[in-house]
Amino acid sequence: MHGTEWEVFSTLREWQAQGHAAVLATVVRTYGSSPRPAGSLVAIRADGAVIGSVSGGCIEQDLIERVRTARPALPQRLVYGGAPEENRRWSMPCGGQMELVLESAPSAAILDQLLAALHARQPISRRLDLTSGASSLFTPAATTRLICDEQQLITPHGPQLRLLIIGAVQTARYLADMAATLDYSVLVCDPREEYRATWNVPGSELLTGMPDDVVTAAQPDAYTAIVALTHDPKLDDMALIEALRSPAFYVGALGSQRNNARRRERLALLDLAADHIARLRGPVGLPIGSHTPAEIAVAILSDLIAVRNGIELIAARQAAQPQQYATA
Repeated sequence: MHGTEWEVFSTLREWQAQGHAAVLATVVRTYGSSPRPAGSLVAIRADGAVIGSVSGGCIEQDLIERVRTARPALPQRLVYGGAPEENRRWSMPCGGQMELVLESAPSAAILDQLLAALHARQPISRRLDLTSGASSLFTPAATTRLICDEQQLITPHGPQLRLLIIGAVQTARYLADMAATLDYSVLVCDPREEYRATWNVPGSELLTGMPDDVVTAAQPDAYTAIVALTHDPKLDDMALIEALRSPAFYVGALGSQRNNARRRERLALLDLAADHIARLRGPVGLPIGSHTPAEIAVAILSDLIAVRNGIELIAARQAAQPQQYATA
């Protein structure tokens, strides 16, 4: 399974191989409320075919018309929204505004290198000269972010987010399905045949090894989240030891506050360092009073979104009730 960036770049490459001209639009700035964040992509073929998204559809329609009829000199900056009449026209809520850069599709060589890096889960960045339209690629620093000034546009492209779920339980079904809609590549690990036998969530990969071995083999990186859901310490704890030692951006475990306190005690006895144990998010998810498997999945994904967006809801997490997340 590949993410949205892969779909846009691979489709552009296919169009080029078929002899079609195309353009690429990148959201470079947003102000107020906007339908898509900076970095969002849409590719448009000369005949109007579209892959990707930068809005709910209204902006894409204008871009299609530009590509079909105007044939502007590229690269070009475009701004949507701001004035009330503009917001009504483009359905930009709350006075939102969006700035895009429209360019001719990158060369086949650039697209091939981008796709190879994404497939290998290697971060890569592209620099677009806004005067000449020439593109180049480079290996980004950890702090590289999207930059757009008068001379250049720099866009970082990272590996697809991955979610490794330990336990093919009922909550995992909802979590896997929802995570796939958020563009995660979903892996589910359960060595228990009775749980694997009924797993049928499309878009997820079911793994049969022992959880600690699966975590190690997955080589978690900064784009990987790991969530343990089995309630079985023999499975969850060993997986968590490997996960907490890894660069995974998120490691969580299902269970009440009391059970997770005991889990932390067990992890300490297994010689896991205190700073590693401190990374454990348990009870996993935001404390929104969830009890059903579907509600717990929503709470977990909400926390994942918050962490990826750099938002730490410490006060809310501390207010969690001990009985929360008791359902698997």
